[in-house]
Amino acid sequence: MSNTFDVFIFAGEKSGDLYGGKLLKALLSLNPGLKVYGVGGEQMRKEPFTCLLPTEQFQVMGFIDVFFALPKLFKQFRQVLKMILDHQPPMVVLIDYPGFNLRLAKALRKKGYMGKIFQYICPSVWAWGKKRIPFMATYYSRLLSILPFEASYFEHTHLPVEFIGHPLVSSLEEHRFQAINIPQGKRLIAIFPGSRLKELKRNLPLLLQVAYRLHQLYPDLHFALSYSQSCFLPFLHDHLLRSGLQEHTTITLLGADRSYDLMKQSVLALAKSGTVTLELALLQVPTVVVYAISKLDLFIVKYLLRIRLPYYALPNIIGNQEIFPELFGPNFTEETLLEKATHFLNDDLAYARCKEQCRDILSRLGQRDASHEAALSILNHL
Repeated sequence: MSNTFDVFIFAGEKSGDLYGGKLLKALLSLNPGLKVYGVGGEQMRKEPFTCLLPTEQFQVMGFIDVFFALPKLFKQFRQVLKMILDHQPPMVVLIDYPGFNLRLAKALRKKGYMGKIFQYICPSVWAWGKKRIPFMATYYSRLLSILPFEASYFEHTHLPVEFIGHPLVSSLEEHRFQAINIPQGKRLIAIFPGSRLKELKRNLPLLLQVAYRLHQLYPDLHFALSYSQSCFLPFLHDHLLRSGLQEHTTITLLGADRSYDLMKQSVLALAKSGTVTLELALLQVPTVVVYAISKLDLFIVKYLLRIRLPYYALPNIIGNQEIFPELFGPNFTEETLLEKATHFLNDDLAYARCKEQCRDILSRLGQRDASHEAALSILNHL
């Protein structure tokens, strides 16, 4: 088939779609005539983009879920491979989704694809999978990195690694903050239990138990719980009724579109590990990071993948120190979370130190517009 497109973009998960949407906007503002196609989610589909498969079909979480989803993923892998080989675009941009993307790049090269393959957002080779580095150097043309320390892991290879800044920095700068209506004289605590139903089931009960106990200790606290999809509201209402927290007077529910507003106004956050923790750090909100993990997943992480990091939350990894306390797996209990939260509420020095360390995170990431820098790099190498 003749070359009818300039760039193929693949985003296999929700976070990749978020970055992909911003990347598309930047690409098309720099080159309005650019023809882009691929796999994208809600954010990417807002732009002039030929979407051949939706991101939503690729999303799985947890090692067990991935195992059961393998037949579907293999079928989708073949579909994506065919999309690229049929059209032979000069450039392929793969966003995040490291395991799938590296296999896709390898398959493309083995099938004779001669175009450029960019990986946007580096796989966490500093956490696990260092053996992937030589394969990345073989199959990728360029790596667009959003964390400042990642390039050092590729110094011994010929793979060009370009630190473009972090997309969240410009996202926060562009956001128009609006106040959240809470009872006068109350201090706001944000709860981010996760964006998927399985995460809610694992994290929410303990988070609400601790919120209830915090409210007993500090009656001036008001809580706001962020939810990612309105279809989760019945589940959330049910758990709120059981928790003893009275909706509207003690706790408010807010959609994901208000998450930055919630962060900005909060004095403290209780958050499931993920991108949200970096957003909280950039907005200088002291946070306790939690992640309830199944015993089987914990076994796989520790003994099969051998992921043993000093820190797991992004702000702590970037700062190379514990900025936000982390409570993972068996360490995430009602008592440990209550202890860490009350420490921030009672110790002014610890609270101020945490905010100062958050400011350092921003200085490390810099003020560049990552999406614009990524778009420039892609267009310069087309």
